[in-house]
Amino acid sequence: MSSQYLTLYKMIVLYMLRKSDGRLSKAQIYDFILEKEYTNFLTLQEVFGELAESELITENIEGSRTFLKLTDAGSETLDFFGNRINPSIREQIDTFFRENGLKMRDETSIGAYYKKTGENEYMTYLSAAEFGEILVELHVPAITEDMAETICENWKKKNQNIYRTIMTELM
Repeated sequence: MSSQYLTLYKMIVLYMLRKSDGRLSKAQIYDFILEKEYTNFLTLQEVFGELAESELITENIEGSRTFLKLTDAGSETLDFFGNRINPSIREQIDTFFRENGLKMRDETSIGAYYKKTGENEYMTYLSAAEFGEILVELHVPAITEDMAETICENWKKKNQNIYRTIMTELM
């Protein structure tokens, strides 16, 4: 693979992360880039690895999802090399965010996953963020996997009401 193309794919990922005003999941980036057939899955894996290794992005694993966030160094790199992105590709990315922005924000701003912590013990990790900043983060124990799954699903559905109740009670 030509280094010129790898650089372009890296700039596309960095540009998408900047447009997100926070973070994106790898799946969201895959969806766009693979749908447009810019490159293939394996090359994109290489791009993610090189961006993380050079600390232009950070990766955060939450359950089965990996979220990416632009670092300051990544932002500076995009400022310097961003002009390598063809204007038509930039427009496609901008259109993608206009059409899918709210859905993507909802997918990345509400976190809910669980891990097994011991025999018949699970810990759920629940969070809500806005513009990349954590508003609330809860860790709730569960005694069965089904209970942990239910807690996560209910958080995804009812997080606004739960957050409102917590804030009302605290104030």
